[in-house]
Amino acid sequence: MLSACSTTDKTAIAPQTVEKPTNKVANKQFDAQALYESTRLKRGVDKIQLLYAARDKAIDEQKWSLLEIISNELIKSQGVDRTQNTLYLALAQFKQRQYASALSLLDEQQDKMTSPVHFYWHQYISGQIYAAQALTLQALPFLFRASETAEKHQLPAQDLNRLVWQQITQLPAFTLQSLQQGSNIQQGWVNLALYSQLYVGNPIALHSAMNNWQRRYPHHPASFALPEKMQNLLEIEPFAVKKLAVLLPLKDEKNRRNSEAISNGILAATTFNQGNEVHFIDSEQNSDDLKLQLSQLQPDFIVGPLLRENISRLENDGVLTDYPVIFLNSSEQPQAAFEHFYFALSPEHEINQAIEHFLTEPYKKPLILAPQNRSGTRLIEYFQNQWQQYSEVKPEVALYSSTKDLQQQVRQLLEVDKSQQRISTINLMFKEKLHSEPRSRRDFDVIYIIADAVKTRLLKPYFDVSISTFAEQVPIYAMSRSHSPQVDKSDKRDLQGLYFTDMPWMIPNTHTAAELRSQFDSLWQDNNDLQQQLFAMGYDAVKLIPELRQLNALPGKGVQGLTGRLSVNDAGAIERQLQWAQYQKDSIITVERVQQKPTPLFMLEPLLNSVQNDIEAP
Repeated sequence: MLSACSTTDKTAIAPQTVEKPTNKVANKQFDAQALYESTRLKRGVDKIQLLYAARDKAIDEQKWSLLEIISNELIKSQGVDRTQNTLYLALAQFKQRQYASALSLLDEQQDKMTSPVHFYWHQYISGQIYAAQALTLQALPFLFRASETAEKHQLPAQDLNRLVWQQITQLPAFTLQSLQQGSNIQQGWVNLALYSQLYVGNPIALHSAMNNWQRRYPHHPASFALPEKMQNLLEIEPFAVKKLAVLLPLKDEKNRRNSEAISNGILAATTFNQGNEVHFIDSEQNSDDLKLQLSQLQPDFIVGPLLRENISRLENDGVLTDYPVIFLNSSEQPQAAFEHFYFALSPEHEINQAIEHFLTEPYKKPLILAPQNRSGTRLIEYFQNQWQQYSEVKPEVALYSSTKDLQQQVRQLLEVDKSQQRISTINLMFKEKLHSEPRSRRDFDVIYIIADAVKTRLLKPYFDVSISTFAEQVPIYAMSRSHSPQVDKSDKRDLQGLYFTDMPWMIPNTHTAAELRSQFDSLWQDNNDLQQQLFAMGYDAVKLIPELRQLNALPGKGVQGLTGRLSVNDAGAIERQLQWAQYQKDSIITVERVQQKPTPLFMLEPLLNSVQNDIEAP
């Protein structure tokens, strides 16, 4: 942590080696609170020395609220380094999760820093704040500048180095490649993270890449990661699965077709070499019977259960604790074991992806349309909660109750009916007929439809004809549920221009497992959209098994599957990045849409000030 020597040493702040004050009052038997209380009896230099001792002790004891009090008192005193103590104050607020206040303090100090140490800690604390919010791309510029300053001025920076490595390994390879510019320090960090992703699982190539990196970047601060971290990567071995157990509701008539679809995907993904076994087990049996069956079978890996209530039951009963598992749904409980992973086709993934794109574009005010039912209300609430973390402008929300009079509902939503009433009123005032055209409201700049494929084919044309022809065209986006290969067999012209997200498996002509798609279409022509998605899910679950340990070790690493680009987060959840596509004339084409994790609203202003000032190290 931080350490400083009263008023005598202006290098002030050092991250690991805590330099204790030499005054006798800072004896070990006094804690930070006792030292601070004793300052009330002192004046002048003696009081300042005691405050410094109490401040250092508060850092050692991680008493952040006390550090905030002491730092504030020191800032008011004369003859002390106010910038240094303001940095301590920002640190204390950061540790108490007062992120906005800490960033404001740091922003105020940008033109007051007089030493490299000030600049180093200003950048380091700023980077920590953004890192704490999982804003890796926003954190890294601060952390890179801190790393460059520490290297240039020989400042101890072990904690910083660990944080840079932890953050940079969160990024996927294509993002890392875009950061391969800047200083030699930045390039060294980026290239080491990139090599660790590209060559993990290939010991010979990884070893060669690390040797090349060392020759190119001798004495680089990232060198700390080579011995331990690279050795860990070299030692990562994929799961060797000879005996796979699959837990599905096999005897549940309600879920029979869904279980068959997943089973077919699992079998399609399984390589049947000699000795490979796949055992399908009914997940509906009681926990004791299932536990006994698994102990007799001793599988190398388990896929399933599918139903969330079964996942909760088996986790609570400890049935699967000793096995590596991919659950085919999310869980309401924390990760039960280190090698338990959760694979769900969650619509929230799509909403997050859409919000990231809208804010990157940037669109200011979206209009969200959803059905007036439990699912529609839940997704609307999720969209609103996510959006309002990043924007002061509330999204416009509308719920439709039925397909009856749907056109009239859209006209009312866009206030075209009110415009028509105003036109009718004016026409009554004149004998001659006036040339007029209804105006739609223009206070939103993007439309997001949450609807199934049939309703989307009704809604999209109604929006097209209801939005004023002289107004700028408003882009319309939709979720995957708006796209149906079965419904698309009819005319697609009504959907012209509509953007949507979906798993690559469901988008035609994406060259994703084209041969497998052809075989699927010939074997299971009667499968509906959900069953096609579950087939892809079962296929990806098996194909992910050899990759899971690498994905778990490198959060930024991802693999392309039928259901999207797949990665694993810290909680063991498998996250999906879906494919963007657009209806154009009579076909569907894949498109690229820009998106980046947005900065929370309460952190946005300090970040903008930092970018505008473009501060340089002293």
